[in-house]
Amino acid sequence: MSTTLTDQDRPELQKAIEEMVDSGFTGVTLRVHDERGEWVGSAGVRKLGESIKPPTSGHVRIGSNTKTFTATVVLQLVAEGKIGLDAPVADYLPEFGMDRRITVRMLLQHTSGVFNFTGEYYDDGTFAPGIPATTAGQEWVDNRFKTYLPEDLVRLALSKPARFEPGTDWSYANTNYVLARLLIEKVSGRSVAEEMQRLILGPLGLSGTVAPTTQSEIPEPHPHAYYRYEDADRQTTVDVTHQNPSWISSGGDMISTTQDLHTFISALVGGKLLPAPLLAEMCTPHPKVGYGLGVFVQGTDCGGTVITHNGGMAGHAALMYSTPDGSKTLTAALNYVDDAALSMGEAFQKATQRLVKEVFCGGQAGPADAAEPAQ
Repeated sequence: MSTTLTDQDRPELQKAIEEMVDSGFTGVTLRVHDERGEWVGSAGVRKLGESIKPPTSGHVRIGSNTKTFTATVVLQLVAEGKIGLDAPVADYLPEFGMDRRITVRMLLQHTSGVFNFTGEYYDDGTFAPGIPATTAGQEWVDNRFKTYLPEDLVRLALSKPARFEPGTDWSYANTNYVLARLLIEKVSGRSVAEEMQRLILGPLGLSGTVAPTTQSEIPEPHPHAYYRYEDADRQTTVDVTHQNPSWISSGGDMISTTQDLHTFISALVGGKLLPAPLLAEMCTPHPKVGYGLGVFVQGTDCGGTVITHNGGMAGHAALMYSTPDGSKTLTAALNYVDDAALSMGEAFQKATQRLVKEVFCGGQAGPADAAEPAQ
C-alpha cells in the first residue's frame, strides 16, 4: 500500500482545494496518487452551518462519471460476444423504432444525433426543454423523489427531431447512455446494477460505489448537496442530498468515493477491465471534442495526456483523471449549492484546470481544455 501523505507534505494541493472553497464550493475532497504516494485532503464543510470538513471517505453522486462505468460494461459485453460495437442498436432494442444507422459505438461516443432528454442547447443559443425535472427551479425540488422509467426518457427523446444524421457530428446527450443501459439489460437479462456488480464493482472491490437506479438514499458518510431557487422573490436553499436519480438514469445516477474512483480509473486504463483492442477503441477521441467511448481524452499544455470524465449532479460533483498508464490519478468529490443558472459552472471549470495543472503539470501549465460538469 502506498504511503499516505499529509497536507504538510503537499501544501500546494491543500492550498488549491482551499481556494476552491473560497471560490464558492461548500466542500472539496481531493485524492492524488503519483510517484510520491497517495495524498488525500479536504477543505470547506460537510454541511452548511457546521464546521466539520467533508469526510475524505465520503460518498457523493458522481453525475456523468456514471457514463464511464456504463461504457465499460457495454465494452465488456462486447468482449463477451453479446454485443456488436458497430451493430445497429435497433437490432437489440427494436421496440423503439430507432434509425437503423445508429450503432452501439455511436451511443457511447455521443455521435448518434438523438435528442438529449435533459434538454438540448443549440448552436444559435436556443434551448429545447426535455423532461420537466430538468427545467429546474422549485419544480425539480418538489418532484425530486419521482420515479422516471428509462424507457419513458428514451421515448420522449425519440419523439423529438434528431440533432443531426447518425454519425455525422458530435453532441453530448444523456439519452445515449440510457439507451446503453437498456441495451445492457436486454442482452444480459439482468439489471444494470447487477451487471455493474458482476463486471466492475465486485472484481475491483468497489464497496463504496452504488448504482441506485431509483433509491433516494446515499451511504454514510457523505457531504451534503444543496439546491437554491427563487420562491416568491425570495431565495430558498434546500438540502437535496437525498433524491431519486431516475430522472438522469445511467446518464449520471451513480454514487461513489474518491478512493473507488481512483481504483476504477487506474484499473480501467491499466487494462484490468477490457482487452487491449477495446481499451484502445475507448481511448480514441472524436476529433471534434476529444471524446472516446465514455471518456474524454485531453491534452495538457505541458505535453501530456489525461483520460478523464467529470460530472455534476444537483449539489454533488466528482472529478476523475488519470495518465494513460494509470500511474498518476486525480479524483475529487465536491459539494456545493446548485441552481438553475448553473452559477458554479465557471468556478468548476477554473478549479478543474487549476487541479490538473497542479497534479499533472507540476503547477507549470494548464490543460488545453476541460470537460463540462454534465448534469
